[in-house]
Amino acid sequence: MKIEHLVIAIDGPAASGKSSVARALARKLGLVYVNSGAMYRAFTWHVLEKKIDPRDTPAVLTLLQSVDFQCGLNGCESSLLIEGVDPESHLSDAAVNENVSIIASIPEVREYLVAKQREYALDHDLVMEGRDIGSVVFPETKWKFYVDASPEVRAARRAKQGFLDEIITRDKRDSSRTASPLMIAKDAQVIDSSHLTIDGVVEEISGRLKAIQNV
Repeated sequence: MKIEHLVIAIDGPAASGKSSVARALARKLGLVYVNSGAMYRAFTWHVLEKKIDPRDTPAVLTLLQSVDFQCGLNGCESSLLIEGVDPESHLSDAAVNENVSIIASIPEVREYLVAKQREYALDHDLVMEGRDIGSVVFPETKWKFYVDASPEVRAARRAKQGFLDEIITRDKRDSSRTASPLMIAKDAQVIDSSHLTIDGVVEEISGRLKAIQNV
């Protein structure tokens, strides 16, 4: 895909700080912030609302074929409507958290949502965060960053957020899936956020962007 606008890709595992970093970076640079993970969470919530077992792939795909999934903007941040409903308040539900990796591992789901993600770059300069932005969604962009942190730090962050999921298990699931696994794009710059604040990571990325090209 030819990129029509500037795209800064921010990838990383759960609780690495990538979402907060991407949002803050977008605000600093005056760009649109897109949370790709929210799309997978939103569809997972929809699957659960329809009483479909996330492991019943045929049933999930049947739902996908008919879903009214609208991506837009709320100010300078991505927004979602499913069947006219804003799922924002449900994206961190325990059931969604437990099943999103299962839904995200379905190739057809990823193909559908990657197309939605790419549409944002047709009209806007972006900071987009996720797990495969630099490797799959926008592999052509030269502004790629992978934000990471130690498993211990990430587990502590998840616990502080009220989540009890096992970081190591989730990492393995996300990294071993066949469709667009979590990985570090070969030309991505890696930033360890273990001992940095959000502002610290944003400043680090900003400095590296200037070293690549004026943004």
